[in-house]
Amino acid sequence: MSDVTDATTGKVAPTPDDGLRIADSNEGGPVLAADGTPLKKSLSRTLRRQKMRALLLIAPLLIFVLVTFIVPIVSMLLRSVDNTIVPDTLPQTVSAISEWDPTASDLPDEPVYEALYYDLFLASEAKEHTKLGTRLNYEQTGLSSQFRSVGRDLDEIGEDQIDALEDLAEDTWDNETFWFDLMRGGETAENSDQDVLDRARARLRTLTGDSFTGGTGFLPGAEISALLPRTAYEYASFAVYTAIAEEDVVAEEEPWESVKIALIQELQAGADVASYSGFGAEQLVAAQEMLADQPQLNFKDSFLEIDEGWGNPRTWKTLSVYKSSYTSGYFLNAADYQLGFEGVEARPENQQIYITLFMRTLYMSLIITGSCILLGYPVAWILANLPLRTANVLMILVLLPFWTSLLVRTSAWKVLLQQQGVINEILVWLGFVDNANRLILMNNATGTIIAMTHILLPFMILPLYSVMKTIPPSYLRAAKSLGATNVTAFWRVYFPQSVPGIGAGSILVFILSIGYYITPEIVGGTDGVFISNRIAYHISSSLNWGLAAALGTILLVVVLVLYWCYDRIVGIDNVKLGG
Repeated sequence: MSDVTDATTGKVAPTPDDGLRIADSNEGGPVLAADGTPLKKSLSRTLRRQKMRALLLIAPLLIFVLVTFIVPIVSMLLRSVDNTIVPDTLPQTVSAISEWDPTASDLPDEPVYEALYYDLFLASEAKEHTKLGTRLNYEQTGLSSQFRSVGRDLDEIGEDQIDALEDLAEDTWDNETFWFDLMRGGETAENSDQDVLDRARARLRTLTGDSFTGGTGFLPGAEISALLPRTAYEYASFAVYTAIAEEDVVAEEEPWESVKIALIQELQAGADVASYSGFGAEQLVAAQEMLADQPQLNFKDSFLEIDEGWGNPRTWKTLSVYKSSYTSGYFLNAADYQLGFEGVEARPENQQIYITLFMRTLYMSLIITGSCILLGYPVAWILANLPLRTANVLMILVLLPFWTSLLVRTSAWKVLLQQQGVINEILVWLGFVDNANRLILMNNATGTIIAMTHILLPFMILPLYSVMKTIPPSYLRAAKSLGATNVTAFWRVYFPQSVPGIGAGSILVFILSIGYYITPEIVGGTDGVFISNRIAYHISSSLNWGLAAALGTILLVVVLVLYWCYDRIVGIDNVKLGG
């Protein structure tokens, strides 16, 4: 900054330099930038811009991690407790069964069966009842086929009453146009009940997950909705599904049997149709008079005729136990427990497999990690101490398995380890093993440990090698010059410096091995499979994704706990990959 002498006072005053202006000392003002803003504010704005640019640079990576890592984990956590399919598919049944005591030996009352009929009719039209049956079949075998059979035969319930209604007057109760005009209150109806249609939309949206926001060309009449609320609601559900899901014209489609059953029930229950003067009043009065001589529909007996399973109290107890939107049942099953009718209880002894699989997975992963350390440490030491050209050639051999398919490597071990395989043939030829007593190295834990040690060995060698390359050879020479033997120099000088490589390799190998499922599946048999094999089975075969998510969540928690213990004992800061 240059100095300028004031002509009047003779004092030397500072002048602006490099874009800054300093306020008069007598005023005590802040330092200003060239544009007149305070320097502190200008610097803060500049730093904020730099941070935004840095954030934009790493944004693609953050989005990638969010989409491929965070979102799947959150989805898995939610799926492990999600049970919304039951209350979403059977909302009226869940509400009705809440008043039933699941510890009782009697079956639920007629209103529960009635609610089940209306819930299942809509679910069967939307093809959602089979998904519900599959979900409940995880808790009670046979429910899947039970829901399928009732979905096929629901339209036979109340068949006699429907036939009597349709035979009452020609071209009336089997006429789609008549039903359309009746439910909207006539052709010139002005008053409508939007709430009924909105509830029908919400019902379909909850069941199928679709928005159902399009137009239906139908509005329930306010008067008919007040007179026949159940019929109007069922017809509105039919209208929404017909117009939006099937893209048909409501007025040209005959309503579902559930709509006609709802009308029959309300007329037999004494709906005050005599006071109704809107469209179809005469037909409603005639129908009510005719139905007075018809027997009341018994939903309970109808369900028992379709499938005797609906007369089994265990079916209803299962529904009662799993009626909530969220459940701990998946986690209990993953720990060899289950939600019983009176609370948490242990699963039958012959079904308790998951704790055994978890313990086997951890135990064998530790053995595989230890084997990799024992085999990988000498190899890494040799690579780190050989001349560079020779070490590079050997490093290619270490990396060679990465260029071969995992499935090919595992299948090769299957050929090598079987009783008529290469290893047994060599041992018999050398006389170490009798031909009648060949070693059993396949379909057991031994085969899994051997194959996985070979596959994961490079993941141990590479971190060890990168750390060992950073250890100066002069340290060993100095120790020996001070009188240490080769063993002492190695153990007290070299080995402690290589521990970070052991830690890095152990974490890699252990975490990879704990989640392997292809190799144990091929060579492990029944005694060498991991918990990951069971997770893969539930995802691809049994489709019990909730239980698979619970098993995966438990495995994730176990790994995090072990990682925390490792950090407390060894220290994650001591883990290095070289440098």
